[in-house]
Amino acid sequence: MYSRCARKRSDVGRATVLGFVSVPAVFMLVTLESYGAMPQAELATATPRSMATVFASLVGPWGDVFIKVGVIISVLGAYLAWTLMASEVIYVPATTGDVPRFLTKVNAKGTPVSALFMVSGYIQALLIVVLFASEALDFILDLTAALAVVPYLLAGEYALKLTITGETYGDTRSRRTDFAIALLATAYATFLVSAAGPKFLLLSCLLYTPAAALYVAARREHSARVFTVAEALLFATLGVGAAVAVVLLATGQMSL
Repeated sequence: MYSRCARKRSDVGRATVLGFVSVPAVFMLVTLESYGAMPQAELATATPRSMATVFASLVGPWGDVFIKVGVIISVLGAYLAWTLMASEVIYVPATTGDVPRFLTKVNAKGTPVSALFMVSGYIQALLIVVLFASEALDFILDLTAALAVVPYLLAGEYALKLTITGETYGDTRSRRTDFAIALLATAYATFLVSAAGPKFLLLSCLLYTPAAALYVAARREHSARVFTVAEALLFATLGVGAAVAVVLLATGQMSL
């Protein structure tokens, strides 16, 4: 997400590979250490934060405190990273004119402050709504999954469209290969969208529709046409889905 800040483009690929390899390595080490330090029966009865129990069995009581402090640091780091990445998602489209210009504002450190405040406010509002969900963690996981699969589907369909029309292609062989990949990606994303279920798709429409106001404002800033015919149909579909979600939530036929 922050590849634009890299001093060398080669660092982006190196960091991506290093991060991908490091995460499975940590998971493997945690598993191997756990089974190498304690019997399976004892692990099964360990209290939550079982890694703290394992480490304490190896080094003594301070191991429990060490793991707990590490968890706190990890959670705070993850919160910071995800907050900054969320603001980057808004900032980058602002630099290309797809959302209003005021979201390109940065401070002396280069942080997109306007985008950061908007995203933080949006997240806080969502967290307040989640307070009324019966199973908050499961609900937010399902909702974020549903929100993610729709862009995946659109990206797959756009790739499929490019391979069919031949735009940006000069090599027929690579076009055939990309067509197969795009077709597979579209089919898989379609399956994921259907698996998300109507409830979370309707809630996704409820979140996507207000966000479209940013695009409308940006188009008017540049005195450009707001929607093409296809975009208007897509926005109308989102609007209908959002309206249905509001009605079902208001009447109690759908709950969080």
